[in-house]
Amino acid sequence: MTKHTQSREPELGMSVREPHAIQERPSEQRKRKRRRKHSIIAAKRRSSFFLFFKALLISLLVLSTVVFGSVYVIRNYIVVPPPIPPMIQNDEPSALEERPAFIVIDPTDNDEEVEVAEELQIPMRFTNEDRKELFYTFLIMGLDEGINVDTIMVASYDGASRTASIISIPRDVPVNVLRSYRKINVAYPAGVMYGGSPEAGLRQLKREVRSIVGFEPDYYVKLDLEAFERIVDAVGGVYIDVPFHMRYDDPFQDLHIDIPPGPQHLNGEQALNFARFRMANFGFQAVNDFDRVRHQQAVIQAVLQELVTPASILRVPEFISIFQDNVDTNITYREKLWFASQLSEIDGIDALSTHTLPILYSSMAPYWYEFPDIHATIELVNETINPFTIPITIYDVDIVQW
Repeated sequence: MTKHTQSREPELGMSVREPHAIQERPSEQRKRKRRRKHSIIAAKRRSSFFLFFKALLISLLVLSTVVFGSVYVIRNYIVVPPPIPPMIQNDEPSALEERPAFIVIDPTDNDEEVEVAEELQIPMRFTNEDRKELFYTFLIMGLDEGINVDTIMVASYDGASRTASIISIPRDVPVNVLRSYRKINVAYPAGVMYGGSPEAGLRQLKREVRSIVGFEPDYYVKLDLEAFERIVDAVGGVYIDVPFHMRYDDPFQDLHIDIPPGPQHLNGEQALNFARFRMANFGFQAVNDFDRVRHQQAVIQAVLQELVTPASILRVPEFISIFQDNVDTNITYREKLWFASQLSEIDGIDALSTHTLPILYSSMAPYWYEFPDIHATIELVNETINPFTIPITIYDVDIVQW
């Protein structure tokens, strides 16, 4: 009898081991767990990096939007060209219009009442509609000590062509006024003393400047010696080619000037001494008023040269702060921002032309007046600082010629 082998079914609850299953060693299990743990950590690191990178990109995008948006808003809505300051226009001519500087009565005549110039007025044949677009004019005055005026300049800025011009008026130019000392540098102190305030002095100087150039400037900039020094120091000093050895000592003023000849890097105090230098010690070269004007213009050009550098343009807010604290002006803060923004637009010092009022002849003692050449003056004004679309003529000025 043949015996058959029957397969036995596993009973319920019994485990069956697969024939090919191999049980892992404990060391291999630990390695597998470490590999899995490392892969999880690496995945978390990759995830953290991508989250950080994504957040960084979003932050940069938001920051760029804010910055460029702010620049756009400031450039187009805040830093905008100032409106042309309107000037008062009289409907009927008056003696003051015919002789605009004929204001201050000789204070030595006790029978006459002292009068001081009124507000800004426009020459009779011009209107505010005759003004050039984006063309601004400035009266720049430098005070020596107290109320003594050492420097008088009339400047213009053409926002369309992005060019600037300066005409220096020598201190010894006479004006048509009723006072014993008729030099234009007396206008401001005379107005202050007999008008009772710096504002009166400024109005008087504007009037007398108008009698020479044919209009009253829109803005004024009044700075003293300390302000001059701080501005030069703020731009890091200036480079000047000193024409000769400047040497002068005045113990009464505690003034000591010693600047060697040749190219020099001057700080604020040295630049001020260079601009003020006139008298010299015995054996050294002195200069006249025209040389002083050229030296002053050289410093202005050197300051502008430093202002238009990329490093200085980034420091414009600092310069505006110094200007705000040390310079008296009717230019508002918002207008200063726009004028400062033009520094990045102009073509360096080539955009600035400097001139001196043409002089016909000089008188001798005791007054030493410098008489302007009326025709050359009118031509120069029309070529540079005339704010009107029509030319200024000899009928718009009151230039003393003898």
